[in-house]
Amino acid sequence: MVQKLISFTLIAVFLFSCKKEIPKEALTKEIAKIATVKSLNYEQLKPLLEKQDDKIYVVNFWATWCAPCVKELPYFEKIGSEYKSKNVEVLLVSLDFPKQVSTKLIPFINKNNIQSEVVLLDDFNEDIWIKAIDATWSGALPATLIYHKNKRKFYEQTFDYETLENELKQFLN
Repeated sequence: MVQKLISFTLIAVFLFSCKKEIPKEALTKEIAKIATVKSLNYEQLKPLLEKQDDKIYVVNFWATWCAPCVKELPYFEKIGSEYKSKNVEVLLVSLDFPKQVSTKLIPFINKNNIQSEVVLLDDFNEDIWIKAIDATWSGALPATLIYHKNKRKFYEQTFDYETLENELKQFLN
């Protein structure tokens, strides 16, 4: 009995001595990242798809469970970074399952250091919002909308960087 108590005490001391302190700024950054993924229904998303300012918007509809979506995300991140000074903004609209935001979406964003704004579209009326976003959209992912004021182009396809950049340049000229 005494030997078990000594063993337990040694294990407890070891575990408490190994406790790693998380820097405050790292914790703050993680909390801020979680807070940036807003859950929106279509009516809340719609204004983000119709802005009439001087920016060019690249809106990508994707999900963590969609392999082609995940493959092309770095290209959207690169566009967002390289063209930010040219008034281009990237918005990533996740169609992940709402119950998996904290277990799949947030860890994916953090692991891949996603810098673009990410919102979750949580609206079960897909028959309404798919056609409202673009009448030709079948609902397949990935899908992308590029727009500037009243000029809009919708793509139901996967992009490589060069093709995405070429499409964006049509809005820059």
